[in-house]
Amino acid sequence: MKIRVFQIFDFLLIFSIITLVMMGVLFIYSSGFNSVGVNVSNEYVKQIIWASLGFVFMLFFTMVDYRLLQKHARKFYIALVILLVYTRIGGKLVNGARSWVGIGPFGIQPAEFCKIFYAISLAAFFTQTQDWNDRKRFIVGLMLFMIPFGLILIQPDMGTASVYLPMFLMMAFIAGIPLRYIMMIILGGVLTVFFTVLPNYEKDIAQKAIPAIGLLTNLRVRLIVIMALSAVAVIGLLGNLIYRDNPVFYWIAYFFGILSAALVFSYIAEQHVLKPYQIRRLIIFINPYIDPQDTGWNIIQSRRAIGSGGFFGEGFLLGNLSHKRYLPQQSTDFIFSILSEEFGFVGGLIVFALYLMILLRCLAVIKNTTNLFGTYIVSGVFGMFLWHFIVNVGMVMGIMPITGIPLLFLSYGGSSLWTAMFCLSLVMSVRGHTQEW
Repeated sequence: MKIRVFQIFDFLLIFSIITLVMMGVLFIYSSGFNSVGVNVSNEYVKQIIWASLGFVFMLFFTMVDYRLLQKHARKFYIALVILLVYTRIGGKLVNGARSWVGIGPFGIQPAEFCKIFYAISLAAFFTQTQDWNDRKRFIVGLMLFMIPFGLILIQPDMGTASVYLPMFLMMAFIAGIPLRYIMMIILGGVLTVFFTVLPNYEKDIAQKAIPAIGLLTNLRVRLIVIMALSAVAVIGLLGNLIYRDNPVFYWIAYFFGILSAALVFSYIAEQHVLKPYQIRRLIIFINPYIDPQDTGWNIIQSRRAIGSGGFFGEGFLLGNLSHKRYLPQQSTDFIFSILSEEFGFVGGLIVFALYLMILLRCLAVIKNTTNLFGTYIVSGVFGMFLWHFIVNVGMVMGIMPITGIPLLFLSYGGSSLWTAMFCLSLVMSVRGHTQEW
């Protein structure tokens, strides 16, 4: 059946995208001014060019039938792995992370574009494995997640790597993976982060010795604890095999297995994956004033900017803190701080409403789409946008750790902008090709 072109496009979604992009350009422009009123940056020009090209690409790809992508999903995943491996080996070192590839001043961030390949590949996997048992489906899906996650984490780019997790969890949930498996990943992740930052909590926040934290700082004691927890988990597993009608043994294996795995992964993260400044960022938001001139500076200045905006803001191009360069990465990670300083609570509320519109349109497509491949793609996009919004806004408000995640459509950067636009073109393609007119 033919599909009428203008009925493919979701105009509420397009309105939200255009409005957010325009706001982003305005505040990227504002971020370029210094304290004497001189614009020292042309980032806003680049953003306009990227946005214009991205919008054309978005409209074009919306009209392409997303179902054609399913048969190429394996190729997309192979390309994803090759890109991330090449980036880790031959990428440019920027801000301590080898996460860019390019020539001279021109470059892209492959981990951003790989989110598209990842969503398509994982959606195809869950679609093609409907007849698999839940455990096998979950384990293989988890492996498909761990490969890109690990490759990005060792760049190291903790922020971008973290986005892949909610994409996986949302797609797994919609695919019918049992909640206990999903909670295993959530609990394991939370405990891994908790055990990784506990030594820093003792040193930076509590500022006194805490005997219980000695379990983590003493390698021999940690090893003994891991072995003990693992033994209990194995006993629970054996008990579950023998007494299948008794769920107690299953849950013993479940919880003690998560604890032991979290202790192992936290040690690996602390010693071999995360840099000391990254670990410190995960804890400093609790009390940034313990290091106000270094790791706490970003949060303190961001809070000041948001608070100084009040209800209506100080006015466009009148942001005091941003123009005096107190805000770090103010055109990228902390763009919401500038917006709040100049447009106040009202400006922030508009951004909230536009993001809510995007998320609600994604949920509507998930609810109404009958094609499983399309449903899974949109659920991954939903997880990506939700995570970017919660983490970035929470970060600049000082209620989430600083992880370097941009606010999609608002933050400066072509890679993240084009990725967001392409992902929403997939959403509109799923919507449009589900409704065959």
